[in-house]
Amino acid sequence: MTNTPVKTSFHILAKPVGPACNLTCDYCFYLEKESLFPKDTTFKMEPDVLESFIRQYIESQPTNTVHFTWQGGEPTLLGVEYFQEIVQLQNKHSEGKQISNAIQTNGVLLDEIWGEFLHENHFLVGISIDGPQALHDQYRIGHHGDGTFEKVMLGLELLKKYKVEFNTLTVVNQSNQDEANAIYDFLKSIGSEYWQFIPAVERTRPDGSLAAPHEMHNLDMAEWSVDPESYGQFLNQIFQRWVREDVGTIYVQQFEAALANEMGRPAGVCVWNATCGQALAVEHNGDLYSCDHYVFPEYRLGNILEIPLLDLVHSSDQQNFGADKRDGLPQICNECEVLYLCHGECPKHRFAEGSNGEQRHNYLCNGYKQFFTSIQPELGVLKEILELGQPATNIVGWMHEKDQGFPNIDVELSDPCPCGSKAVFQECCLQNLSDNSLKY
Repeated sequence: MTNTPVKTSFHILAKPVGPACNLTCDYCFYLEKESLFPKDTTFKMEPDVLESFIRQYIESQPTNTVHFTWQGGEPTLLGVEYFQEIVQLQNKHSEGKQISNAIQTNGVLLDEIWGEFLHENHFLVGISIDGPQALHDQYRIGHHGDGTFEKVMLGLELLKKYKVEFNTLTVVNQSNQDEANAIYDFLKSIGSEYWQFIPAVERTRPDGSLAAPHEMHNLDMAEWSVDPESYGQFLNQIFQRWVREDVGTIYVQQFEAALANEMGRPAGVCVWNATCGQALAVEHNGDLYSCDHYVFPEYRLGNILEIPLLDLVHSSDQQNFGADKRDGLPQICNECEVLYLCHGECPKHRFAEGSNGEQRHNYLCNGYKQFFTSIQPELGVLKEILELGQPATNIVGWMHEKDQGFPNIDVELSDPCPCGSKAVFQECCLQNLSDNSLKY
């Protein structure tokens, strides 16, 4: 008798057009995936693969709502008609479940037809944009080296015209890592209410190609990769403004995940969970990979036309892949006071040497440690506020008190700082106030 895997929730990032894209962003890690497939590949998920994926994915989910995410490359290259077929197939195989769709796009090809379709079918659209024009056009370029900002903004305005729900994804890189305030102002100005900040971190082989996560030797950092300390400062500057100005109205993925971990709840994002393996990627030909960032031959689980999707998801290879995030932590991480907030972040970034000489340390660790240590007091206050059933916006008043050096609290210089840090008052908020160093 065959043992059927127990159904548990997982997510698959679908690549219906593979790595094909109408842009050539300098920092894109997916364009070179073309080398994995024959040269005559069209990079279009054919009807049999598409229907099999949709059917199996719906059948495999134990919940009444099934979330699809379509990415590339650039999925809008397939045209509206292709996505109309996707919706029809979802309706055909829905089994009474609610279906939701999200699509990640550079926005360049969006037009009136797309706007009407996305609105009518309630698609959530993720727009990739790296800040104001000078920052965005540094790396997000077309095939002729031209900037894409103006075209992206036209696509964004079209989404607003058709009242399509959207969020923004900003890649933090060597060019924009010191521009947190400019990016904050820009994202607010375009009406984005849900922000993601993704660090650009890649290494190159001697031939210029990008290295796989497990490769450890003879590699250089890609020139556009974000600096670890700068990334931590970037996140902290965004947080310090957000916690004073936009709590409850703007949602930042990293902050929501950090607060969830502070409260002992699932982070909701694989990189901030203790284990991973529940966010896979399916290519246009039906090949299933352990993760979007692990589309290398070593992490190919199989093909969904040959092996049932659920068997691949629950295979020993994938289970080991997910558990290794926790089990493979270096000792320096296991002894860290902010491990419960970080969980070692993405294993893809574990290629550095730690301060104690350990290998497979997270490249971004110094930045993350600074960031999470800095925001611990605010997370603690937010936790208390929410557990009391009060709105998160109540923290704004507390932040005002903190910025004033807690004038309404009777505290001695040698007492623990009221902000909740582990430092004494004289060396913490009072020092910040007297040094005028509360810059955010």
